[in-house]
Amino acid sequence: MTSIFLVALLLLIPILFLLRSTKPSKRVPPGSLGIPIIGQSLGLLRAMRANTAEKWIEDRINKYGPISKLSLFGTPTVLIHGQAANKFIFANGGDSIVNQQTQSIKMILGDRNLLELSGKDHSRVRGALVSFLKPESLKQYVSKIDEEVRSHIRMHWERKKQVKVLPLMKTLTFNIICSLLFGLESGKQRDQFMNPFQAMIKGMWSVPINAPFTRYNRSLRASARIQKLLKEIVHQKKVEHEKNGANSRQDLISCMLSMVEDDKQVITENEIIHNAMLVMVAGHDTSSILITFIIRLLANEPAICAAVLQEQEEIAKGKLLGEPLTWEDLSKMKYTWRVANETLRRFPPIFGGFRKAATDIEYDGYVIPKGWQIFWVTSMTHMDNNIFPEPSKFDPSRFENQASTPPYCFVPFGGGARICPGYEFARVEILVAIHYLVTKFSWKRLSDNSFSRDPMPTPTQGLLIELFPRKQLS
Repeated sequence: MTSIFLVALLLLIPILFLLRSTKPSKRVPPGSLGIPIIGQSLGLLRAMRANTAEKWIEDRINKYGPISKLSLFGTPTVLIHGQAANKFIFANGGDSIVNQQTQSIKMILGDRNLLELSGKDHSRVRGALVSFLKPESLKQYVSKIDEEVRSHIRMHWERKKQVKVLPLMKTLTFNIICSLLFGLESGKQRDQFMNPFQAMIKGMWSVPINAPFTRYNRSLRASARIQKLLKEIVHQKKVEHEKNGANSRQDLISCMLSMVEDDKQVITENEIIHNAMLVMVAGHDTSSILITFIIRLLANEPAICAAVLQEQEEIAKGKLLGEPLTWEDLSKMKYTWRVANETLRRFPPIFGGFRKAATDIEYDGYVIPKGWQIFWVTSMTHMDNNIFPEPSKFDPSRFENQASTPPYCFVPFGGGARICPGYEFARVEILVAIHYLVTKFSWKRLSDNSFSRDPMPTPTQGLLIELFPRKQLS
């Protein structure tokens, strides 16, 4: 009898174990991590350059569902999309999701930039940036941006029959950043930044293999050069501040240097340098691309161009000859800003972004493991027919009432507490640039309508246009 009992017990143990193991368990999302390090990175980058990245994402969604695993830029990643995903990313105020970009971005921009910080460090550094970039501070810089735009147009647009828009817009936004954020006027010191800066941004989204002749390697070397130049500027401004009590509001670096609590600098030197680089990249590429695509749109849509021109000419009529634009003038450019927002919806400069799971996170029936990247994609809500009817149609009236857009659906600048601190700065430089361009010129597109992403949208031939000077208002 005893032997029978023992046999039954031995048979029962594995059955009980199996029953226990078949309880609902935590599962990672479906998908494949692919080849180690490379994963699906090359496939995504190829799709972006071919301007089929949205289809690449949609194919994954059709195959695996609304959440799937893959490997991007050397790290296991979970792709999520949609309004709920955006809210999950931007409204998460706890410690479960933290800032972390791809390895390539982290190594190129530095590990003390705002995109890498969380918790108290994020709040401290963000507060320093916002103190300079908030509307109350920017009001006094409108005339400086106005001066840079007019100087740029005199030098690169007037008396020209044809121009390539994107390279010129990159030059303009680069000069505004150098002047306003770093206090660098035109000259040798500003010029030293241009070539390494262009080389640095080319490797921002790249497979992090640091081998000679790779984009990543070239970007790392360019980053080291820029950090050295910025370090020199920081030291120079520190000396000026100690000697002369320099105005803390004259540029971003001076502003951050002036922040002191208990006789200690609030922002470290590395944080100043790394966040100066972040602002360079964010303010340079996103604004230059948005202005370029607005110009492209105005060439394609005569009725919208006429409405923008009418609004801007009304503002110009109220100005004396040579009088700069003011903050109040910008507040009147409501239709132009709606056009800018619709351009951002259709052609967001930022394709998507990354966060990191700081702990195991349950989401949509799956678990995102601790340490994995979370990848969200901007266009998945921008082009959702349930959110924006006829999403392929360009319609600025969508933004007549911003409150009518569901939250976390229009996210070109992020959302919630994580919204881009440079949002208002971008608005100022875009509106000032468009004002002078549309009141001084009309244009005709000479290149085709196609563009690729590398990783930001780049029109064919840099958007080549033919210029026609307008008769200036008396």
